Amino acid sequence: MGSLTPSPKPWIKTPLIESSALSKAAGCRIFLKLENLQPSGSFKSRGIGALLLHSLLTHPNPHRVHFYCSSGGNAGLACVAAAKALDRAATVVVPFSTKPLMIAKIKNAGAYEVVQVGDNWKEADTYLREELLKKDEGGVYVPPFDDPEIWEGHSTLVKEVSAQLQEKGEEGADVMVCSVGGGGLLCGVLLGLERERWGNSCAVLALETEGADSLHQALAHGNLVTLPGITSIATSLGATRVARKAFELSKTHDVVSSVLSDAEAAMGCWRLADDERIIVEAACGVNVAVCYGGRLKKLLPKLTPESKVVIVVCGGSNITLQTLMAYRMEYGWIEGTITDDEEVPSTLSAPTKGAGGYSKHLGWMDGDEWYEQDQ
Repeated sequence: MGSLTPSPKPWIKTPLIESSALSKAAGCRIFLKLENLQPSGSFKSRGIGALLLHSLLTHPNPHRVHFYCSSGGNAGLACVAAAKALDRAATVVVPFSTKPLMIAKIKNAGAYEVVQVGDNWKEADTYLREELLKKDEGGVYVPPFDDPEIWEGHSTLVKEVSAQLQEKGEEGADVMVCSVGGGGLLCGVLLGLERERWGNSCAVLALETEGADSLHQALAHGNLVTLPGITSIATSLGATRVARKAFELSKTHDVVSSVLSDAEAAMGCWRLADDERIIVEAACGVNVAVCYGGRLKKLLPKLTPESKVVIVVCGGSNITLQTLMAYRMEYGWIEGTITDDEEVPSTLSAPTKGAGGYSKHLGWMDGDEWYEQDQ
């Protein structure tokens, strides 16, 4: 086996902060695990970084390794960021439907090459495997979520949370909240909790959005389900079939699976920005949305004001200020169901209901149409 000089981990220890605003909104103690601060901008740096590091340590010729990933989203970005940290090349193959913003971010992160092929992920992935990977003796395939090494990487998050809570004088968490796409993060969280002495008493709230709810449907049917397509705006949750391991672990652990609307996920995005100055994708906004309007206590009625809830702020790079403002305008109506707690900053910045619809600085809505508000 080839030798390799030990490399630093291609992910970082991220802060765990207690949010006053979200705690007041939710009625319990809310801690935010800021995975949006990872080098790639999302939690994927942990799992995919662990996979890349493992590949180098076990490859017969690690100095010739070239990584290949077919994700045009956060997984592809994490692959490139981790490969660069490990001083290796990474090629990403994406379908023509991939947004120019993400292509630019992947290139900027240091991709060896970004190739656009096919109309969908399957066609891009097939090209990667058949045309690129087979012709490169040092080529290593990087899946987005379904791999034991990826799950192990994500499990380090729980170990960090445990140590950080102890530093704050806290024994452990009562609930951990994470969103579910393919299920890699959920696998890591559940495996991590198995190793913590407080893990058996910690529930996991697994959140998805309507139109990207492959785990919830699988649990409801008792078998893995393949969705006909992804219709949610939370495209980073867009796995039509959740990993089998995530499905199996969810059946044997204290997992509460819930599905929120796109409107709620979008609301979580802009309210988090107003309350904590953090910008995330809808795939992450769904985690925060449960803090508002009594949603968390409806899902977990045994929570008390002293209950500790850790929300994985998984991050994501497919978000801009323009998109965030569009969410606020299109889904402002949902604020009609939000409690009026004026100690929560986003309550004061939220669209308010007027004679013609919801308005607040941005405009007013009449039916399905938005119009600029006279200033």
